[in-house]
Amino acid sequence: MSNATTRRRFLGRGLGTLGVFAWLTGARTSRAAAPTATMMNEKAVAFLRTRQNGEGGWSTEREPGITALVVTALLRSGRVTAADPAVSRGLAYLERFLTPKGGLSEVPHANYATAIALMAFREANSSGRYDSTIKSAQAFLKSMQWDESEGKSRDNAFYGGAGYGGANSRPDLSNTAFLMDALRETGLPANDPSLQKALVFVSRCQNLKGEFNDQPWAGKVNDGGFVYTAANGGSSMAGKTDDGGLRSYASMTYAGLKSMIHAGLTQDDPRVKAAFTYITKHYSLDENPGLGQQGLYYYYQTFAKALAAVGKPTLTDVSGQSHDWRAELIEALGKRQNPDGSWVNKADRFMEGDPNLVTAYALLALAHARPKA
Repeated sequence: MSNATTRRRFLGRGLGTLGVFAWLTGARTSRAAAPTATMMNEKAVAFLRTRQNGEGGWSTEREPGITALVVTALLRSGRVTAADPAVSRGLAYLERFLTPKGGLSEVPHANYATAIALMAFREANSSGRYDSTIKSAQAFLKSMQWDESEGKSRDNAFYGGAGYGGANSRPDLSNTAFLMDALRETGLPANDPSLQKALVFVSRCQNLKGEFNDQPWAGKVNDGGFVYTAANGGSSMAGKTDDGGLRSYASMTYAGLKSMIHAGLTQDDPRVKAAFTYITKHYSLDENPGLGQQGLYYYYQTFAKALAAVGKPTLTDVSGQSHDWRAELIEALGKRQNPDGSWVNKADRFMEGDPNLVTAYALLALAHARPKA
């Protein structure tokens, strides 16, 4: 065999090997390509369709609030409309709980369920179909706030807040934030008395000693972050410091920031500045700072709602690094979506072991990560 023939065969084999290598590399690159928000939305919506039960709801063995959250998330995904059969059945399920008192007033977590259902009805309110439902639910939520009508004056730590309702009506920042979301998103102005009362409670949940927080623990941590509640001496899901301070954590800090914006505070307000200071020191999409993996998906949707309300496309952390928070959030969710389209949290606290609830949270986060047109 000639040297030329041998060389040609060697080169041919080499080129063939390179071609196979290039194909394999390309295949791996294609498989590793990050999913887009649209792809994640489509898979998540398809997953939730399979999870709707015979009653028309999701996780109905828990409470109707989860169905309300799923319906809201589906409608905000941009993939379905109010006429979609899954949404129509979900809305009909929620309507079964409406009462003359307004909202879902007789369910165990009446405040929580009504606030979230109010957002679902608002998203589906084409041609004024739910106008009266929305108005009566607003009135119910206002009536359930702690204020003078329940014998709580402004100097009481309960004042302005809202709890779950029913047997557990102690106010907390999470339920108060959902109440404020619902009232603002259904048309109440920032200076509405209910929102201004809620601001009093929200301010007392901030680790910021001063004229807006008179609680004895407020100055012990004093980092501008937020805790779960100021009521009954205060409580934080992140626990206490050795001297009795309440540790801040990120999900409540974003909820507090968003709520202050809903009540009309600007970025010049010392409370808003302090919240931003905490956020720039604890920016992360790998965890819920202060709680680690616990409450991660609640954190994602609150993070997205708050930063969308701020209206800035980037956030600069304390080290000076600029973050495109929308892109980073989409990337974080893309890494965590399951092949079936769901999300679920292995750190099963706050019901985040329920894929219906967690997938709804993720869809809401994606909805707020879409830039406004």
